[in-house]
Amino acid sequence: MVLSESADACPKSSPQRGRWPKAGGGRSPGPASSPSVVPTGRHLPRWGEDLVVAQTRLWLGTPYRHQASTLGAGCDCLGLIRGVWRGLYGEEPEAPPPYRPDWAEIGVGEPLLAAFGRWLVAIPLSQAQPGDVLVFRMAPGAAAKHCAIKAAPDRIIHAYWGRACVESALGRWWLERCVAAFRFPPFPTQHPTASCRPASFEARSGARTSG
Repeated sequence: MVLSESADACPKSSPQRGRWPKAGGGRSPGPASSPSVVPTGRHLPRWGEDLVVAQTRLWLGTPYRHQASTLGAGCDCLGLIRGVWRGLYGEEPEAPPPYRPDWAEIGVGEPLLAAFGRWLVAIPLSQAQPGDVLVFRMAPGAAAKHCAIKAAPDRIIHAYWGRACVESALGRWWLERCVAAFRFPPFPTQHPTASCRPASFEARSGARTSG
């Protein structure tokens, strides 16, 4: 997921070439006492929307922090997607540069859409299901800079500016601003970790891999 110098929105985030740093240890497992903790990385037993939604729900209540992506400590909207990606695949594909927390930013292109297009699978909005990523344009003419994960046919989970990672109704207000939908790639064919990394990973990310 690569964004240019000022991508993202509500909760803000945006990636650049290179690997995303593993904020707070990277793979953020849930509390040991939680029965809903989902296996992460290469130990993921199967692929499906239930795993994505369960991984996303672990982040509920995480405080809003611009550019952060640490379970329980802070995240913004892109930080949530980054954290879920780490939970599913174990490693982030690109590193986000600094970006502004401005929903209505104009003249920066569509870095968030471009980044998601590189690492997620674009799907028609009409086909979005629970577990898919939705992207919102918060103001006419502005870049699409807010993102969320669909938790149910009429619910989304997202990091809301000034609050926390919350579950909200996917009502008319949000639907009118939703401009794109993406799906996490099938596991493990596009898994970015060392054992399953596709041959094109280094060419696409422009980053050296570490053991």
